[in-house]
Amino acid sequence: MHDLKQVAAASLAALKEAGADKAQCTARCTETHEFNVDGGKFSLFRTLFDNSLALAAIREGRRGTVSVNRFDGESIRQTAENCLAVAASGEADAAWDFAPETANASFTDGAPEADLDRLFDRTEELMRDIGARHPKILMEQMIVAHKKVTSVYENSLGAAYSRLYGCYEIELMFSAHEGEKSSSFFGSYVCTDSLDAPFITLGSIEEDLANVERQIDTVPLDGKFVGVALLPPSSLGEFLGSLLENFAGDSVLLDGTSLWKDKLGQRVADPRITLSAAPLDERIVCGERYTGEGYPSENYDVIRDGVLESFMLSDYVSRKTGLPRAKNASGAIIMHSGDKPLSEIIAGIERGIWVGRFSGGEPGTSGDFSGVAKNSFLIENGKITTALSETMISGNLAEILNNVVAVSRETVADGSSVLPYAAVGGVTVAGK
Repeated sequence: MHDLKQVAAASLAALKEAGADKAQCTARCTETHEFNVDGGKFSLFRTLFDNSLALAAIREGRRGTVSVNRFDGESIRQTAENCLAVAASGEADAAWDFAPETANASFTDGAPEADLDRLFDRTEELMRDIGARHPKILMEQMIVAHKKVTSVYENSLGAAYSRLYGCYEIELMFSAHEGEKSSSFFGSYVCTDSLDAPFITLGSIEEDLANVERQIDTVPLDGKFVGVALLPPSSLGEFLGSLLENFAGDSVLLDGTSLWKDKLGQRVADPRITLSAAPLDERIVCGERYTGEGYPSENYDVIRDGVLESFMLSDYVSRKTGLPRAKNASGAIIMHSGDKPLSEIIAGIERGIWVGRFSGGEPGTSGDFSGVAKNSFLIENGKITTALSETMISGNLAEILNNVVAVSRETVADGSSVLPYAAVGGVTVAGK
């Protein structure tokens, strides 16, 4: 950490010498220990080291950014000069700035030191558990890793942070096979700072494996209907990400195309919907502690009880639009749970579809979406029935947020988000 502080100090000095009026630097070292499993067998163990140095400078209202992976003095000097050259080629804009001096801090969190023996044991255990519980699953790829990150942020206005953190990541890509038949592929991800629990119990790994095993034999949907889409956390996260980008993000507020641009303080969703950006929540593993602009991260509500409380704006777009800056830039989304168990929600759906994942184009600023419901099931008369093949779904993001049928009591925490199961109406479901 001491070396990174020296790198940061040298970088700021080089930027000032090159002509910066204001400057910032982020220096980061990442050490990764990674196991790979391919085709059900260990195929690789490796240790990776990565250095990154990101410099930003403002001169006469023009901003430049450059990143490199070297920390030596000559590289710092050359990168600083390149950063000012990039700034000189841009247009002046008074909205560019960095965070002023704040309550500067040092953070240590997660599991910075790897327990590789236990990590290997847990990985072997996961392979055994999958083989015993889900024999039809073919693990196309499994990557299990520990990441240790040390970083320093400093800017010329006095803001400074240092951080040391570590976590374990489990990434799975798999499909189910029986003879010549196979399911569509699916992926699961979990980030954790503890090796106390078997990996198969974390996040939605067990449920994902079981669902994919049931998707070997699929049938096309006959006809078309407007009904309920039951979104598990895997697809709910996709839809929420698109929704927030299209209605609450930088680009749509900057160009004025957001449907929510005049909706702060107004209801935009069902009152049961509360969405928070909360990197400091204990269920978020190694969440953001400061933004890329140098502000300390705080939790905040984007939507509370259906009312739009905040946009998700960077400092730059906040200055351009006059709207409040978001209190973090983490993407750590938490949707508050509801009051119904999932089994009761399913029992109340007369006709609908379970959407494991969504494959389609990114919705436009209108919120209209259309694509294929992958890893999906038909829901009829309160029961999950047939696995479906290539079924189309369409609707509007803004409308389904107001057509909430139910939100589950259960949630899935994968270390990067905490999401329930949500049943939404007004979705068109069409077969071939």
